[in-house]
Amino acid sequence: MKYPDDYINKIIQGDSLEVLKTLPDELVDCCVTSPPYWGLRDYGIDGQLGLEKIPEEYISKMVEIFKEVKRVLKKRGNCWLNLGDTYSGSGNGSWNVQNPEHYGKQYYKGKRPNEYLAKPRTEFKSLKPKNLVGIPWRVAFALQSDGWWLRQDIIWHKPNPMPESVTDRCTKSHEYVFLLTKSTKYYFDSEAIKECAVDDESCKGKRKRTGGQRENEFADKYLKQNFRNIEKGKKYELINKRSVWTVSTYSFRGAHFATFPPKLIEPMILAGCPKDGIVLDPFSGAGTTCIVAKKLERKYLGIELNPKYIEMTNRRIEEECGRLFG
Repeated sequence: MKYPDDYINKIIQGDSLEVLKTLPDELVDCCVTSPPYWGLRDYGIDGQLGLEKIPEEYISKMVEIFKEVKRVLKKRGNCWLNLGDTYSGSGNGSWNVQNPEHYGKQYYKGKRPNEYLAKPRTEFKSLKPKNLVGIPWRVAFALQSDGWWLRQDIIWHKPNPMPESVTDRCTKSHEYVFLLTKSTKYYFDSEAIKECAVDDESCKGKRKRTGGQRENEFADKYLKQNFRNIEKGKKYELINKRSVWTVSTYSFRGAHFATFPPKLIEPMILAGCPKDGIVLDPFSGAGTTCIVAKKLERKYLGIELNPKYIEMTNRRIEEECGRLFG
């Protein structure tokens, strides 16, 4: 591949860092990605990110990868990074510093469950057991130190979180999305993701939210779709999108792992990438970012280490996008 067109609407198989190094400078408009979280899952392929023995090693790899992401972003480019956290100590989805022979309980309910068992958890002694590691913020601050502008932390609120059996803390129902930019001036279409200044309770007369004076057809369309007791033709105010996004988790029957919810990705691409721009996902996984980009009339470029996931993505694009574009 030698020319920019060679990188459009493709999923490239390989290690993210190594593939990124082959891409030309300032190729893409926006990056939307959710890398493998540290210490939570073995995806069954050598060289994967997330199985490092200590958080510092994971963070160092993330900085190296996103240094290349920044290089391939255009001058006004932006990056949306979703990361989850983990705990030190024994238990599901955490490194066990007390028992080196401990294996995680996460596995795939398929023919080869051993492929998805977490590996032995050793050499992590910087935190006492039961400590929240703080991986998202550690990574965010490391990227900031490496030259990124850390513009915002967005809370992804999950109304249907994974159940937890813990009794000495609350069930976790959120993750972080960080908006990172290459410079102080960057592309951001706030109009494309404005919210209505009324909600369900407001429509029922229980509460009113005030906001700006902007009125447009989007507000009417939104409200008519969501609330049946709206008077036809009535205009509603719009406000800037808030930093807490309530989006249900999303599962895809073809993948054993949780996939990026399309509703979470949509505002990132609408705000962060112009039409006909290129969206990069260096950890493509099941390909949801690529699918949403195509549906929103953007181009995509994915990178994925596991060839099985690339086959899955191409099938999904054909099935889900083929209906829209013929």
